[in-house]
Amino acid sequence: MRFLDSDAVAALGPAAAVKAITDALLSGVDPATDPPRASVGLAQGEFLLMPSQTPAAAGVKIVTIAPANPSQGLPRIQAVYLLFDHETLALRAALDGTALTTLRTPAVSVAAVLKRLPDRPLRVAAIGGGPQATGHVATLAAVRSLEVVTYLVRDPTRTCLDAVRLGSPEADQTLRSAHLVICATSARSPVFDSALVRDDAVVIAVGSHEPDARELDAALLGRGTVVVEDIATALREAGDVVLAIAEGTLTAHDLVPMRHLLAGVATAPADRPLVFKSVGMAWEDLTIAAAVAAHNDA
Repeated sequence: MRFLDSDAVAALGPAAAVKAITDALLSGVDPATDPPRASVGLAQGEFLLMPSQTPAAAGVKIVTIAPANPSQGLPRIQAVYLLFDHETLALRAALDGTALTTLRTPAVSVAAVLKRLPDRPLRVAAIGGGPQATGHVATLAAVRSLEVVTYLVRDPTRTCLDAVRLGSPEADQTLRSAHLVICATSARSPVFDSALVRDDAVVIAVGSHEPDARELDAALLGRGTVVVEDIATALREAGDVVLAIAEGTLTAHDLVPMRHLLAGVATAPADRPLVFKSVGMAWEDLTIAAAVAAHNDA
């Protein structure tokens, strides 16, 4: 049994990660077969258990959430991934689960929206200053040319990025001109006025996976084509979706499964925003973990 550290996980590269997610969905992986993530309460926080199985492998991500950790200079969320042989269920490898999440989340987002992105230099507004915001930008840069990237944050003094304050005139102009808006925040309520978003824009939201937390307002989901990893999972965990439905701008029938969009079963009109709402699913971790292991075997 091997341990694949963060460097070994990152060595797969973002373009290969996007391809792995795309290939998995086009080869028949159905996100609807994933069991729901399980939460187990602990004295200092909780475990999240995310098991999955595909025709090629089986695995489980074990995530710990310790709310008091940041006060001690430690990460709030940590993770390890256990990858098993599909036939024998023998443990093949353990992977740095935090690095795996950092790689797979933007790979899923980019795979979901890539067909819609114009093949020209893109103007990107990235809301958030953490690993997922920068990871999405890096993954985009691996598969598309970027004209300009502007990070929008609540407090620019709290990040080392060259960022713009959300709500400022410069931020609003950035949102008006962006081909792609990425939301990767810990916000529990909408982070910008969706009236600023172009009709042909793509919006990615990855920051929340609770039914009462959202980054996008209901109006945006009502005027856009809303793509999700899996409909049942989105209705259970995606607050952006759940709250828009509750407010009457969206219905469950409006939701488009990501694999249908990739396979051409569904289309996204070019004159409406394309909104991809991700909550993170176990099949994604398994797909990328298997790709990482194969890459390190080569």
